[in-house]
Amino acid sequence: VEDPNSQAIRLAAFEWLNSKLDNTDYVIDWSSLVNDFKFKGETIKLIGAKGIWKPKQIKQFPISITSVQDRYEDEIISDDLIKYSYRGTDPNHFDNVGLREAMKSQIPLIYFHQVLKGRYVVAWPVFIVADSPSELKFTVSAESRAVIGDSSVSEPMGEYQSKYQTRQVKMRLHQSSFRELVLRAYRDHCAICNLKHRSLLDAAHIIADSKGGVPQVNNGLSLCKIHHAAYDQNILGINPDYIIEVREDILKE
Repeated sequence: VEDPNSQAIRLAAFEWLNSKLDNTDYVIDWSSLVNDFKFKGETIKLIGAKGIWKPKQIKQFPISITSVQDRYEDEIISDDLIKYSYRGTDPNHFDNVGLREAMKSQIPLIYFHQVLKGRYVVAWPVFIVADSPSELKFTVSAESRAVIGDSSVSEPMGEYQSKYQTRQVKMRLHQSSFRELVLRAYRDHCAICNLKHRSLLDAAHIIADSKGGVPQVNNGLSLCKIHHAAYDQNILGINPDYIIEVREDILKE
């Protein structure tokens, strides 16, 4: 069981993330994660240089885990399950032991997935639900309860889960990663009208998901929300020579 002060910090961190991130953009900067969260006037870092992070203000369990693409072989195996690599190869490394203890007590964590240097997609709360020393991996879930192999978690998540239900982690990570990469490629402006307000920009698929389009930059356009909607409804299009074509009835209108 987590001590009351550490639990209060953890819940305050969830509240802070909830206030910082809206329902469409779950991406946050490193600088904000290390400088902006404060508890009782004290700055507490929510992310560390290593993948498994426990700030000094929390006594026992980690507060977050991070996947950095060039260092970890983590794998999203379903909408809400992630295989998360151990720290190193020693199952008894203190960071791995900390996650194992978090699993036993079903302590909620924050998951950061790096999409660009200094930019992270966030999912919270997540839970460690299985441990595989032979693979050197933990299994992370955003479900309120899980049964994986011979490992079962049956305790309800209580206030953590009821207030901060995280759904479709795989979809969130893919969509947010795609948006970050496309907007960076287009230097944060609409390819049609040049609008530069990032909060009003979307990453549009050239070939839709439903038609086999892949979430890669060469299948993306940075469009403002109006032009994205017009593009999806075939009101306008862009031909291979980069000419914007508008439907004739709309031009007449």
